[in-house]
Amino acid sequence: MTRAISEDLRSRVIAAVEGGLSRRAAADRFGVAASSAVRWLREWRETGARSAKPQGGDTRSGRIEAYRDVILEAVEKQVDITLVELAELLRTEHGALFAPSTVRRFLDRHAMTVKKNGTRQRAGTARRARAATRLVQEPA
Repeated sequence: MTRAISEDLRSRVIAAVEGGLSRRAAADRFGVAASSAVRWLREWRETGARSAKPQGGDTRSGRIEAYRDVILEAVEKQVDITLVELAELLRTEHGALFAPSTVRRFLDRHAMTVKKNGTRQRAGTARRARAATRLVQEPA
């Protein structure tokens, strides 16, 4: 994404148009697109703003945030619920379609990530150099 054009240049284009130049002539004079000059003048006349609008940022997470209480309640009821199950719950009960990756990003934003199980970490693989410690053995 490109940077916003400086407020100084915007002000000079607006001043040139207010001084009698056409929007296209002012745009040519300052080396900007005519469409930009048109938008800047429209914005300035409607709101008085000469500065650029904010760029970027998250524009879509608000949709899943509307179901915040539903998701958090489902996770509280069943701690080991999967992302696919959460997405399916939202689809069937609320008619909202979300990919499991969207649900994962939601949970990540709310600091609800799954941590590895200690038993799995201790068990290791067969090629591990040292023996696993404190394995639970069940009676035969």
